[in-house]
Amino acid sequence: MKILGIESSCDESAAALFDSELGITAELVDSQIDLHALYGGVVPDLASTEHLKKLPPLLAEISGMADIKSVDFIAVTNGPGLPNCLAIGVSCALALGLELGKPVYGANHLRAHALSVFLPVHEADPKNFADNLRDLLPHIGLVASGGNSILYEMDETLKMRLLAETVDDAAGEALDKGAKLLGMPYPGAPLLEKASAGGNERAIDFPRGQNRKISDDPNFSFSGLKTSLRYFLDKLSAEQIDKSKADICASYQYAVVEQLRKRTEYFLKRKKYASLGLSGGVSNNTKLRAAFESIAARNGARMLLAKRKHCSDNAAMVAFEAFMQPGGLEKPAGKTLRINPSKAMCDIQ
Repeated sequence: MKILGIESSCDESAAALFDSELGITAELVDSQIDLHALYGGVVPDLASTEHLKKLPPLLAEISGMADIKSVDFIAVTNGPGLPNCLAIGVSCALALGLELGKPVYGANHLRAHALSVFLPVHEADPKNFADNLRDLLPHIGLVASGGNSILYEMDETLKMRLLAETVDDAAGEALDKGAKLLGMPYPGAPLLEKASAGGNERAIDFPRGQNRKISDDPNFSFSGLKTSLRYFLDKLSAEQIDKSKADICASYQYAVVEQLRKRTEYFLKRKKYASLGLSGGVSNNTKLRAAFESIAARNGARMLLAKRKHCSDNAAMVAFEAFMQPGGLEKPAGKTLRINPSKAMCDIQ
């Protein structure tokens, strides 16, 4: 089974080819980060205009890397995301589907992030992926990005159930806003992580959701953390902030990581999971990765990390999400997986 994936949910235009027997055979991503940095964040109308410019040549380039006429179908992100940006990607996929005579499948962006942790497993042994996947279920995972903080579990049928989500700011949004309060440009989360190097993460006691019992309210909340940082900085002079920046950044980052870690481990201790996944843009954070590796080891779960290049928005995860649809997977002779066309493909209306 060969799948062409297309992604345009926010500020990355991307295309990728997935082969069930080989894995990802080609992938391209065109990021708009530098452009949106001029405005301090993503500008939706500007992002959709860039997708309109970038997707056609991107698809032309990937068709030069592999024969896209041989794909079985096209998978495109159709939500969630910025409506105008999604519309460009879906329109592009439908037009290409008409030209090639291929069906088009609508992929869920968040599910694609969640499933991206299984891409390295498939890549390591495509032939025995079905058996290897079975050994990793049931699964619990966290998708942490600029717009979402979602904790979920996945059963043996690949059906997902929401365990917790953010009630206000997402983890990535909190890191970006914290960096902005400290005078760092967009996107600030990686800069805040860099500035935290050598800092004392216990120097400042920023809120970590510790006032809410997890058993009563397992959801994430980061808006109070951002407000706490603002009030803390208001009491300091510019010189004091500059002198204590490493400690401030380390403590603020620790508050984000601890809330994600503590709530995830709460569920890990309540049920036996075979694996723990971490994906989304924030999962590139070194401290967060280390914290999750530790709780996986403590609770006897195998740690699954999305590749760093697949943590931000990309089309490889979109194609893989289509491949991994529950109810659409079959296990024919040879112990390989393929999609049942009658169940997993649909036209986007």
